[in-house]
Amino acid sequence: MKAIYLIAVSMLIASCKNMNDEARTTKDTKQEVIDSMNQVAEKQRIIDSMKTEEANRNSKKEVVVVNQSSGAQTTAAPARKKWSGAAKGAVIGAGVGAITGAVISKKKGEGAIIGGLAGAGVGAGTGAIIDGKKK
Repeated sequence: MKAIYLIAVSMLIASCKNMNDEARTTKDTKQEVIDSMNQVAEKQRIIDSMKTEEANRNSKKEVVVVNQSSGAQTTAAPARKKWSGAAKGAVIGAGVGAITGAVISKKKGEGAIIGGLAGAGVGAGTGAIIDGKKK
């Protein structure tokens, strides 16, 4: 009888140990996904700041030409219209959400679609808030 109890307790301890390893692996995977999303967001922030700086340089180079015969002032072609923060946020959020959804979900296609839609919504909302604060 003692042998049966000893075997049962051993199996219980072994099964609990395996469950902790699986939970730890899932937690580590989720943390890796979060870390990669933070890295992507940081890279995009750097790219955006570089584009803003380039746009500022280009706007300073605008040339004004005065035609002596007509006296009218003309300017160079206007700069291209930039994306709004909401549009940028929606695109970035959709990409990150799709990748995260595909990684986390067992059904990769559905996870990517749901994650992309959710990420686009959150990104668009965040971008709109940031646009509002800038104005």
